[in-house]
Amino acid sequence: MAKNTICVWYDKDAEAAARFYAETFPDSAVQDIFHAPSDFASGKKGDVLTVLFTVAGVACLGLNGGPAFKHTEAFSFQIATEDQAETDRYWNAIVGNGGQESACGWCKDRWGISWQITPRVLTEALAKGDEEARRAFEAMMEMTKIDVAAIEKARKG
Repeated sequence: MAKNTICVWYDKDAEAAARFYAETFPDSAVQDIFHAPSDFASGKKGDVLTVLFTVAGVACLGLNGGPAFKHTEAFSFQIATEDQAETDRYWNAIVGNGGQESACGWCKDRWGISWQITPRVLTEALAKGDEEARRAFEAMMEMTKIDVAAIEKARKG
């Protein structure tokens, strides 16, 4: 186990979520699945309790903790993309697998985890901190999935 691991709470589908992430994102994998040694509040002995996995190189522990806590946008994975094709691929995988669109490059997967699918052209524009950043920001504010060509056009004015 990594020294620092993000723990993500799921109702009961940590394994399914981890497998989806491993299939969707490069440098992602399911490492270990641990089963409950006895009954617990939201499950029985032998149920999947935790899943060790990585998402784009980030160590995670999926915990099947039951329905007590719900996900919010206060936690999200941010995935940097190189172009529109990569942006579309990740966005469509998440939204097309029971997820939902949100604003400004955000979406949620079917388990309620928030994702920011962020093309590097947008990040680079915002880092400028000048009129180029303002134009890119204003363009982004009108989008759900980020449109790389529209951001590039906004950068140029």
